[in-house]
Amino acid sequence: MSVELVEVVRSGLRECVHRGSAVLLDPHGEVLLAIGEVHTPTYPRSSSKPMQAVGMLRSGFVPADSRELALATASHHGEPEHVAVVHGLLQRTEVDENRLQCPPDLPSDEVARARVLASGGLRRRIFMNCSGKHAAMLAVCVARGWPLDSYLDPAHPLQQAVLDTVSDLAGEIESDHGIDGCGLPTIPLALTALAHAFSRLVTAPPGSPERAVADAIRDHPWLISGTGADDAQLMAAVPGLVCKAGADGVHAGALPDGTAFALKIDDGHERARLPLAAALLHRLGVEWTEDLAGLASPPVLGGGVRVGTIRAVPGALR
Repeated sequence: MSVELVEVVRSGLRECVHRGSAVLLDPHGEVLLAIGEVHTPTYPRSSSKPMQAVGMLRSGFVPADSRELALATASHHGEPEHVAVVHGLLQRTEVDENRLQCPPDLPSDEVARARVLASGGLRRRIFMNCSGKHAAMLAVCVARGWPLDSYLDPAHPLQQAVLDTVSDLAGEIESDHGIDGCGLPTIPLALTALAHAFSRLVTAPPGSPERAVADAIRDHPWLISGTGADDAQLMAAVPGLVCKAGADGVHAGALPDGTAFALKIDDGHERARLPLAAALLHRLGVEWTEDLAGLASPPVLGGGVRVGTIRAVPGALR
């Protein structure tokens, strides 16, 4: 069963609690800490993107630079630089934006969204947070001569290759797949398998597809997320960390030595994700710096003043 992991305390009173599951692995893949349902498959959501990007590299994706590779793993906020990199990839591979099959959307960043609306702009597929991954998949299809119109189909050769790669990196195979919010197939994984996959990324030899993805994420934490995003903040606070958040309260990552974490918040509330991830990294031995401590205890505001905090439940990570 899942357990109480994160609590919201306001004016000294426990206002609510978030239940979930979490796992920590050592560099050899052995479990250091298991809380809750760490062996039960769940959908990693966008935490799968680094693994999917490895599958694209293995299938023939040749990014122009590490920024393009980073955007292939991104849940970006649709800020101008995010959109520019995706647009550049589409132009370079001579693919029209309308070929993207992710849902049309507005930027999730408030400033970028306001600028689009103020200029009379509408929802576009390139603004959607998964557009970098979709653009990279189209680039693979162009390079391999695979059909573009059916690249979302689980039977498409690219999707078969990506699903095989995710299974390889995670060390397990699930026979059933689901469809993610952007329309692409996704494999359910246990948290132990998800953490193992991230460990594989950071410990792979230089020059390998796995290491290339890990390095691109480390080099461009803002590009894979956006202003104020969990991943951008966490990687800034912990040098060398590779991590990727997913919708519905999923987060996973690994340190350079291969120690890794994965978590899932049952109710999917994103406010619980970052404090728990920060606390788990400290449990792995990361120094309790001012930056990391701040992420582990974000404020609860009342009238613009801090009146409480969101934090890991004391004693939950022992």
